[in-house]
Amino acid sequence: MIRNIYLIDDDDAVRASLHGLLSLRSDLVVRNFRSGDQFLERVAELESGVLLLDYHMPGKNGIEVLQELAASPPARFLTIILTGEGNIDIAVQAMKAGAFDFLEKPYKADALMEAIDKAFDRLEHDSTGSAQVETARAKVAVLSPRERDVLTGLIEGRSNKIIAYDLAISPRTVEIYRANLMTKMGVRSLSEALRVAFAAGLIATG
Repeated sequence: MIRNIYLIDDDDAVRASLHGLLSLRSDLVVRNFRSGDQFLERVAELESGVLLLDYHMPGKNGIEVLQELAASPPARFLTIILTGEGNIDIAVQAMKAGAFDFLEKPYKADALMEAIDKAFDRLEHDSTGSAQVETARAKVAVLSPRERDVLTGLIEGRSNKIIAYDLAISPRTVEIYRANLMTKMGVRSLSEALRVAFAAGLIATG
C-alpha cells in the first residue's frame, strides 16, 4: 500500500535530509512544502496522509496549521510535530490542537520511522488507536492521586518547587512521586509520560 507523507519545514537542508531518508522506503510517497501556508494552499487537492510538521516557520507556525486543519473536517491527516528538545509547552499545545505525536530534535531515524508507522497504522486501522487508548488509561489508572497530581503539574510545565508549593509538600517528596509515577507508567522521560497522558485523555484537545 502506498502511503503519502508531507514534509513541512522551511529549512531546505532539513527537508532534503528527511526526503532522502524517507525515500529509502518504497511504500512512501514524499511531498515537500517550505511553509505551512504553502501546504494549506494545496491541502484540498492532497490525498490523506501523515504530516511531518515543523513548529517554527515563517507565516503560520505548526500549531496554527494544526488549528486550521482541525477547523476543516473530516480529518484526512495525522500530524507529527517537530519541536526543540525539552520544549514540553509546545508539545502540549500541539496535542491540544490535534497532533498525533511529537518528536524532539535531534531525533534518531528509527524513532522517526516508528512514529510514522504508528501514525499510518492509526489512519488505516481505527481499532489500533482504541487499543492504544486503553493501554494508556491502564497505565494512568495505577497512579496514586498524589502521583497523578504531580504528573498534571509536570504536564503544565511547573517546576518541582512550584508543584511542591501547590501541593504543600517538599520538593524532595515531589521528586519521589515523579520517579514512582514514571516507573509505574513504564516511561523513561517526561516526553514519554506526556504521550501516555495525552492518549489517556489527561490533556484535553480543542
